[in-house]
Amino acid sequence: MPGKFPEIPAQELRAFVDPATLPFETTASIEPLEGGVVGQERGIDAIKFGMGMKESGYNIFVAGPPKTGLTYIARTFLEEQAKKEPTPPDWCYVFNFKEPDQPKSLKLTAGRGKELKRDMEEFIQTLQSKIPEVFDSDDYRAKEAEVHQAFEKRRREIIEELSQTAREDGFVLQFSQVGMVIIPANKEGQPMSQEDLSQLEDEERKALREKSDEVQSKMKDAIKRIREAEAEFKEKHAKLDGEIALFVVGQLMEHYLEKYGDEEQVQQHLKAVQEDILENIDDFKKKPEGQQQAGPFPMPPREAAFKKYDVNVLIDNSETKGAPVVIESNPAYPNLFGTIERQAWLGALFTDFSMIKPGALHKANGGYLVMKALDLLKWYLSWEALKRALRDGVIRIEDLGELYGIFSTRTIRPEPIPLDVKIILTGDPYLYHLLYIYDDRFQKLFKVKAHLDDRMDRKDETVIECAKMLGRFCSQNNLRHLDREGVARVLEYSMEMTEDRDKLSLELGDISDLVREANYFAGLENAAFVGLRHVEQAIEKRIYRSNLIEERMRELVNKDIFWVETTGEKVGQVNGLSVLMTGDHEFGKPNRITATVSVGREGVVAIERESKLSGNIHTKGVMILSSFVKERFAHNKPISLTASLCFEQSYGMVDGDSASSTELYALLSAVSGVPIRQGIAVTGSVSQKGEIQPVGGVTRKIEAFFHVCRHKGLTGDQGVIIPAKNVRNLMLKKEVIDAVEEGKFHIWPVSTIEEGIELLTGMPAGELQPDGTYPEGTLFRKADERLRQIAEIVKEFGKSDEGAAKKGNDEGGGCPSCGR
Repeated sequence: MPGKFPEIPAQELRAFVDPATLPFETTASIEPLEGGVVGQERGIDAIKFGMGMKESGYNIFVAGPPKTGLTYIARTFLEEQAKKEPTPPDWCYVFNFKEPDQPKSLKLTAGRGKELKRDMEEFIQTLQSKIPEVFDSDDYRAKEAEVHQAFEKRRREIIEELSQTAREDGFVLQFSQVGMVIIPANKEGQPMSQEDLSQLEDEERKALREKSDEVQSKMKDAIKRIREAEAEFKEKHAKLDGEIALFVVGQLMEHYLEKYGDEEQVQQHLKAVQEDILENIDDFKKKPEGQQQAGPFPMPPREAAFKKYDVNVLIDNSETKGAPVVIESNPAYPNLFGTIERQAWLGALFTDFSMIKPGALHKANGGYLVMKALDLLKWYLSWEALKRALRDGVIRIEDLGELYGIFSTRTIRPEPIPLDVKIILTGDPYLYHLLYIYDDRFQKLFKVKAHLDDRMDRKDETVIECAKMLGRFCSQNNLRHLDREGVARVLEYSMEMTEDRDKLSLELGDISDLVREANYFAGLENAAFVGLRHVEQAIEKRIYRSNLIEERMRELVNKDIFWVETTGEKVGQVNGLSVLMTGDHEFGKPNRITATVSVGREGVVAIERESKLSGNIHTKGVMILSSFVKERFAHNKPISLTASLCFEQSYGMVDGDSASSTELYALLSAVSGVPIRQGIAVTGSVSQKGEIQPVGGVTRKIEAFFHVCRHKGLTGDQGVIIPAKNVRNLMLKKEVIDAVEEGKFHIWPVSTIEEGIELLTGMPAGELQPDGTYPEGTLFRKADERLRQIAEIVKEFGKSDEGAAKKGNDEGGGCPSCGR
């Protein structure tokens, strides 16, 4: 009977890529793919638009499945385009002489940051050697001595004048450790002793005290004049030092001011440096000491005084070609925004502008920063700070310890740096939708969505592009190139991944891993190129590493522990096909699906649903097949039955609607009493109108049932029924195709339930006639008659129940349900 139905010819069971159609011998002989990206026109167009829109808010979210190589595509394309853009400037941090705890940021032309640092080091070293020489010269000493002598002469004159005045008034001027002292003198001009003073009369003592007060007043005036002379001396000395220092410093600084004439911020900083050096010229007068011994402690005070003239080159773009493209794999706050390091000194922590370290935002400033969205969202503080930075347009380096109150010590607050960066986040489309809905700032900051596809159309030009991409990948990773047979097999594997012979997979992660693994097996043979057998071996070994559970399942089926029948006929029993997933591996598994029918009013009951082992989609499928039964058989009578459906020997969750047609076949068989051929397995979902709809995993399902039939013996009547719309998804192995060619195994496409049930039972399904009945000798006629019998039985029992209830009420008004 199955031979009467059209089968899928063997040549349509798999799509092949003919190596002879490939216009190259190996991937080494073709030009690498320009841009490195294939089949992502929609996403690339969006990325180009986002790169071109320089206005704020047009950051890019690259959305796509994880294995499509989101980061690789973003980086590869961005790096190509970024080379054409201008190189961003260097950024440095320097000491702020007005606000020491707020280091200043300097913007310089690319490559001049480290040049400024080198120049400042050279400048300070030159001053350290030249200034001591100048201040140690004979010319300077002569001028200093002249100023000092003038001060000493003036001081002596004031002291001599005061001494002469004291002698005239009968006093002697003496000097002690506490300063000048006025002592009364005798007639010989010698200081009076205590005995001499005690012998004086009261009037003499009083007169002496009055004169002493006058002389003390004159002495105070003299001291004041000496201090004024001393201040004048210091001023002249400082002026002299300033003139000498300005001559040396200004002469050297003039060269750097001229060199950095087009750098306005550098000019301002150099002038501030010059002013500070002149104010602290004494720090430069001493000759530099020998090299200090290195150790874990801060530098000596003398060196620390010069450290404020250093330049901390935060970002050096001297070797950057075009705009930078930075990939940040760990976007923690310090990695993203930079850090302020601390150094321990005698139990305390200190920091300065030289300990400011850049983050990924600084490195990518003026270019592009690529991050995985999920990695970024794991760091809540980083995500919020990034949105704030994009909104404000500046990068602030803030100390985490101060933000959270961990450190109470004083720290520095570097001047913010203007932010000009394009953020590229990569992630799942579902994550994009969540952020778009629940984060109000996200849609304002990431206005460009670059949606990447996981597959592309299989055309002649796309096949060549894929081959070029494989060649580029092999060259970049120092792998053996593939010959044309190897390329053809990789392309077929790509179609297997998509489960569509008209599509090629864009899951670059899996494809690249396959090429690496094939290269390994080619290396074991010392082959020059990766060929067909190496790719086949890589695929087989990849499956072998992951299919332990599949083999255990197959063993249980072969030993009839999991019961699957492949011969004979049975009522209400069909072989269904499902797909099991173990994370890294998917495989098909046959299941016995049974149906029982009895008198009742519960309708169609799925045992999996009642036992809470049914998913929502499977439950929906059961409800749909119930609607089909009503549509076909409840047009002229009520349907009153209790039917139960069960996946036999299933001990886990059941979900999906791919078995809904199988369950319907089992139900129709149970109702009609017509047996079903057990050598045929079925997959496909059903609509309320009886249409067979396409499902996933048909290739794996067919191969799973084929293995069971082969183990138990191929009879030539066995096969699988699949939806007609799934023919394009078939990529079966050679062993299955060979069995089909030999007529030992069959694959039938069906479009309706009627086609499927006729193939399974060998009996016509039947079409509804104008009188509301189905033709004699059809399966639907048998089912309709059985349902009518059940309805009548239920009706008769309903009358009996009503009669018993009425009699009970007449006798005593008892309750018909409990007898009371």
